[in-house]
Formats: sequence, structure tokens, C-alpha cells
Amino acid sequence: MGLYAFVDVPQPHPMVMIKDKVFVVIAAYNEAAMIGDVVASVRRIGYPVVVVDDGSKDATAQVARTAGALVIRHPFNLGQGAALQSGIDLALLSGAEVIVTFDADGQHDAADIPRMANALAEDNVDFILGSRFLRPSSNIPPLRRLLLKAATVFTRVTTGLRLTDAHNGLRAMTRRGAGAIRLRQNRMAHASEFLAQIGASGLHYVERPVTIHYSAYSIAKGQKTSDSVVILLDLFARALYR
Repeated sequence: MGLYAFVDVPQPHPMVMIKDKVFVVIAAYNEAAMIGDVVASVRRIGYPVVVVDDGSKDATAQVARTAGALVIRHPFNLGQGAALQSGIDLALLSGAEVIVTFDADGQHDAADIPRMANALAEDNVDFILGSRFLRPSSNIPPLRRLLLKAATVFTRVTTGLRLTDAHNGLRAMTRRGAGAIRLRQNRMAHASEFLAQIGASGLHYVERPVTIHYSAYSIAKGQKTSDSVVILLDLFARALYR
């Protein structure tokens, strides 16, 4: 699996019940420029962070470790789905009761983590799915908005899940929910696969509004339009095959 670097696990944020262990899992590939700030923002509010360095060629692992994360390193790039699965597996082995997935590029707001973690108990569900479309937002690039809407329609048709945002990386899940997830799509298509597995599990979910910060850096790190089209076609073909 790679090298493990363990750090002291702090007490959970006061907004989360003490009995719950909330781990934040971040998949990262060549994110040395941002990963330190992202990890620090989560650590400041008291959560343990698992960063999976997915074969980066830069100092992502070192920067994340210095910022206070527990780091796993893949020896070569396997893709975001594989990285998230490695992080989820380690969090479960470490005793996590709640797992939150969080992006490495600075798009997500750490202040949303306690709200989503608390909502699992408040709504008695196993998954809380973040949505950028439940809160007014004018800074979503037009082409990305169009692709996200198309992906949402596709997800509704293929999974039956009534969602407003099918490709949001900010999610919270209970230990039981995490146990129902086994990501096999190693590239960006894992987001649709994740939702398909929620639908197949029969476990309950709700969406909650989250804030997305678009910057020149995060937009540059995002997937290309051609990649998005390939993902949609690949998932559609797999749905027909099943």
C-alpha cells in the first residue's frame, strides 16, 4: 500500500458528539501548492485528516504530513477513486465512526464539515451529500455548470437518486455507509459509481448545501471537457452492460 505516517488524533470538534470519531479523507495528486492550507483548515477545527498521495511527483506527501495529516502514499497514480477508497479503508481501520471526503484543491470550506457530520445523526441517515446548487452561487463557470447539470440528469436516470449535484466531492457517511462503498472506477467516474452504490445499498441519504470556492488554481486542476464526455459515455455503456 505504501508508507504510513501517523500523527496524534485530536478530540473531535465540539459540534460533533464526543463518541463519534470523524475522519476527513482527502485524495491528492500533485497538490503541494494547496494541500498544506487545506489540511491546516481542517485540523484547526479539530478533525484527524487522512491524505492519500496518489503517486504525486511533487512534495504533496511531505507538505500534508507537516500540516498534520496521516499520509498514505500510492507508489504510482491510480486515480481519485482508488485514492479515496484507500483513505476510507484506513479511516475505518483507525476506528472512524464518521468519514467525510474533502477535495485537495481548496474548493471546499472546512466550516461545512461539522454541519454535515451532525446532519447524519439529526436526519438519521447514512449519507449526507453536498450540493453547490442548494445555495445561490454565481461563480460557477458556465461550461462547468452545464456539464454538472448533465451529469446530474444522467445520475438520476441510472441510479434513481433524486439529487441536484451528482459530482460534489464533499460527502459525509457513517461507518455503516462507508462499509457499503467499494470504489472500482479509479478515475473521475468514481463520483457516479459512489452514488450508484448508495442507491444499491438501500441506505438513506439527504443533500445539504455546501460552499464551493472556485479559483484559477481549482479550475485549472479540474477535469477537461473531453474527459467529462468520456466519463459520461463510459458510465452509460457500463449501465447498459449491467
